[in-house]
Amino acid sequence: MDYISQAVLIAPVYFVTGNHEMWSGEYSALAADLVKYGVTILDNKRIFLTKNGAEISLAGLPDGDNISNDSEKVFDSPNEEFCILLSHRPELLNEYAQKDVDLVFAGHAHGGQFRIPFLGGLFAPNQGLFPEYTKGFYTKAYTTMVVSRGLGNSVIPARFFNRPELVVVTLREG
Repeated sequence: MDYISQAVLIAPVYFVTGNHEMWSGEYSALAADLVKYGVTILDNKRIFLTKNGAEISLAGLPDGDNISNDSEKVFDSPNEEFCILLSHRPELLNEYAQKDVDLVFAGHAHGGQFRIPFLGGLFAPNQGLFPEYTKGFYTKAYTTMVVSRGLGNSVIPARFFNRPELVVVTLREG
């Protein structure tokens, strides 16, 4: 919460759950704290942001192995505006592309936890050994996905050749 309390002073903060939040058994308390600091929780929600007359949609999916029936409502309305999706799982890129999402921000892979120079990540949850989606940009059809290595650790409290990362993306009219 120290990080969150500072981040909300810089810009609006939006949140979707990851597997660790779901597994913690303390998600209700975490969600209450996030809301107290002014964070918008986007689990199975879609909002619209407007700036200088331009509108984008910002959608969020809670952690899960696929897009569930509950999540489908996020994609119910026509998607004519630019659509950004926050979703924990990068291995679902094909599903995101089928939903006409323009830009996805994902994590979960922890950069492959351990990275082998010139080869990439060694292991990622739900992707196994030598995972495909561990960091950087990936494109499928008209969907671009940004995978962050993240700031924390997973069950393994160490990183090798895999520095923590906070991704900054600037959107421009085009």
